[in-house]
Amino acid sequence: MPETVTNKAERGSIEIVGVVKRFGTTVAVDTVNLKIPAATYCCLLGPSGCGKTTMLRMIAGHEIASEGDVLIGNHNVTDLQPARRGTAMMFQNYALFPHMDCIDNVAFSLKMQGVPKAERRAKALAMLETVDMSEYAARRPDQLSGGQQQRVALARALITNPDVLLLDEPLSALDPFLRTRMRSELKRLQKELGITFVHVTHSQEEAMALADLVVVMNAGKIEQTGAARDVFNAPRTQFVARFIGGHNVLTGTVERSSDAETILKGANGTRFRTATGGARAGETMSFAVRSDRIVIAPVESGGKPDVFNAVKGRMTSIEYQGSWVRVALSCPDTDELVLDLNEAAFFAAPLSVGDGVVASWAAEEVHVLEPHQGPEGPGQEGRLQ
Repeated sequence: MPETVTNKAERGSIEIVGVVKRFGTTVAVDTVNLKIPAATYCCLLGPSGCGKTTMLRMIAGHEIASEGDVLIGNHNVTDLQPARRGTAMMFQNYALFPHMDCIDNVAFSLKMQGVPKAERRAKALAMLETVDMSEYAARRPDQLSGGQQQRVALARALITNPDVLLLDEPLSALDPFLRTRMRSELKRLQKELGITFVHVTHSQEEAMALADLVVVMNAGKIEQTGAARDVFNAPRTQFVARFIGGHNVLTGTVERSSDAETILKGANGTRFRTATGGARAGETMSFAVRSDRIVIAPVESGGKPDVFNAVKGRMTSIEYQGSWVRVALSCPDTDELVLDLNEAAFFAAPLSVGDGVVASWAAEEVHVLEPHQGPEGPGQEGRLQ
């Protein structure tokens, strides 16, 4: 049995060191290094097949790394059985026993440990109270709503007092209203209990709302880690900018660059200016512009392309989203531009599908991206996107 971790700053910390996971000839996780501090709410975010669930299962011990090490606290747990890692896992389908009431479902792991019936039922009831389910203690799973079943599954995972709670897409089966409510509950519980949560999701909104640490994965690798706000405002690659959403990605060739700015030329002659310098003339550079930082003006009312950062196009769709309006433009210089416009400003001078407009943005709104290395491969950067 590993030595007990007594340092509170270490208990529940996770370190992934050079981890590779192969299934036959398929590499599901490719040389990943990651540190998750103790008491952190971490979201592993990415599309289906990116390796995030395999990562979670290796932390849990349900999959063993082909190469590398998994550390929890100050212990190497790579080869330990799941029960000896100080982790608990909440599965996507909740996996509640249909013939047991809520108390017995929650108390099941304590029963397996030989805890006396009265003691384990008392602890189970206390845990059900923690997740606001004590009044449903005598009900079976088929007598509960989806959200209530989730709370019972959460109580069952937490009753063993784990250092790390692992959650595999726990909100995916819930309706949108309940999903939002349960996000708040998960965040509250994580803060109150002070343990590490590692939560797998493909929902950008979910990760942004919950995570202290967002880990964006793609094709078995980590593309970027950081606080939610940092990842959103400063995506590192084209993949992150596109997957996180809310950004337009464009590409051009550097005409000239100084310490303070860079001038780019797009494939169809549009010229762009960034507020960052240090680029080499002739190199290809991609950049992102947030969709809520672009403004439009109708061509007919005098809107004209400026020298830099202005694209002429035609409106192809308008979607009302309440406090904002999403507009898509078809532009000769890009595949498409998406804008998120303030509702009041848009309806003060409304436009229609088919109208010609000029979209523009300030140089300070341009965020330069690292060279694209995603699954599309190199060679996608030679045109505006």
